[in-house]
Amino acid sequence: MTEINDSKSALPTAVRRFVLHWGEMGTVWGVNRSVGQIHALLYLSDRPLHAEEIAETLELARSNVSTSLKELLGWNLIRRVHVLGDRRDFFEAETDLWEMVTRIAEGRKAREVDPTLAVLKACENDAAADRFLSRTAAQRITAMRVFVEMLDGWSKDIRKVPHGKLQNLLKLGGAIVRLLPSRSTDSKTGSD
Repeated sequence: MTEINDSKSALPTAVRRFVLHWGEMGTVWGVNRSVGQIHALLYLSDRPLHAEEIAETLELARSNVSTSLKELLGWNLIRRVHVLGDRRDFFEAETDLWEMVTRIAEGRKAREVDPTLAVLKACENDAAADRFLSRTAAQRITAMRVFVEMLDGWSKDIRKVPHGKLQNLLKLGGAIVRLLPSRSTDSKTGSD
């Protein structure tokens, strides 16, 4: 990103497009549009920005910027930095893509997967105690818990893989499937 010398200056087209799209994607991912836009701006910036500069650049209310920065700090996607000779807080984004994705995944796990597993386990206990619940419903609750636990375990294992090896694994794409043993039952059960 070209340096923003004057916070009132227009953003370059590519930066503006990226910021707007990241904000839209934020709403799809369950965060406020301004949170996504601020994250995008900080990610593309070649220097730390202070809150007033962010507010002016993105034409957002200062209070909105403050709230959004707190959320991004909570996700550990940005950090507060200090600039010599300036008393204001400046902010910069995590720019390592692997680290960013890992932090987002960990945050989503804590907010979505962990509570879901707790509810599924409670539902399983309720199902075991309910003699009127159909066997099908009880089995499907258990199947869902087992599946979510399996994905959660896989996710924990993947987070231990060094980024370089994980990148190589991703580059293999669907070709990795050829290395796995073939089972005729996979196509029948839908587990392929």
